[in-house]
Amino acid sequence: MGSRFSFPFMVLTIVLMIFSCLPCQAQLSSSFYDNTCPNALSSIRTTIRSAVSRERRMAASLVRLHFHDCFVQGCDGSILLDDTPTMTGEKLARNNNQSVRGFEVVDDAKAEVESICPGVVSCADIVAVAARDASVAVGGPSWTVKLGRRDSTSASRNLANANLPSFTDSLESLISLFDSKGLSARDMVALSGSHTIGQARCLTFRGRIYDNASDIDAGFATTRRRQCPATGGDGNLAPLDLVTPNSFDNNYFKNLIQKKGLLQSDQVLFSGGSTDSIVNEYSRSPSTFSSDFASAMVKMGDIDPLTGSQGEIRRRCNVVN
Repeated sequence: MGSRFSFPFMVLTIVLMIFSCLPCQAQLSSSFYDNTCPNALSSIRTTIRSAVSRERRMAASLVRLHFHDCFVQGCDGSILLDDTPTMTGEKLARNNNQSVRGFEVVDDAKAEVESICPGVVSCADIVAVAARDASVAVGGPSWTVKLGRRDSTSASRNLANANLPSFTDSLESLISLFDSKGLSARDMVALSGSHTIGQARCLTFRGRIYDNASDIDAGFATTRRRQCPATGGDGNLAPLDLVTPNSFDNNYFKNLIQKKGLLQSDQVLFSGGSTDSIVNEYSRSPSTFSSDFASAMVKMGDIDPLTGSQGEIRRRCNVVN
């Protein structure tokens, strides 16, 4: 009887082993390109360093590009796709239009990588690596980027409008949105700390600096009005951190405690709510903030990636193959 059932049992065992290994194959790994494109990361790093040295603001833009990619359909490079007659992409979504940038830097990095190992490294991975390298370029933390994402063949403006946080969001809305992506309130506060670099358009903070609310420092509001008139000048830029706008540090959190958060969605992190203690902690300990920021970026990079045979490796980041 034992021999009668041994062959089917063996087949079943093999099938179960194969299926049990499938998730392993689909996991991201920091060594994903070690054999297929060993010089990929150094090539990307060179491009990013060059871009940030030309324009310091680009560091913030590349970090934000990764964030806005991952929050819509997962970290799949969908934000990079141009509109087509049959697809309305994410570039012109409400919180991306005239705001998200750095596409040409990703294109440059992709071109360099394609020249040494064509068809191997995804645009989604380049965006993830670029965010890390941009942070380092302005004195921010580094982290080990997990790799192996593949590129989406679609994008959605509707999903971008629904899934990206707004500069007017309440604390409760922000916590709920980040929670839906598997990120905690602590992750959210740490990631918001990327606003220690970068700039915002007058359109996004005009309401805050002119409403004379009790949650904004009067002198700070007066200073910001100089570059943001009550009407017009929507595209005028102002640094999110007025003190050290080009250095990745913890000054953003000190600003919030002083009621000097530029965006309403910044100041709500320190407004008598559940995240006040985290802001206080980060304001006192730059090392804790840096460590938590790095950890949160790794977690964010894990949001719904395409792996294995899903999606594709785009030859050009702005169009599907």
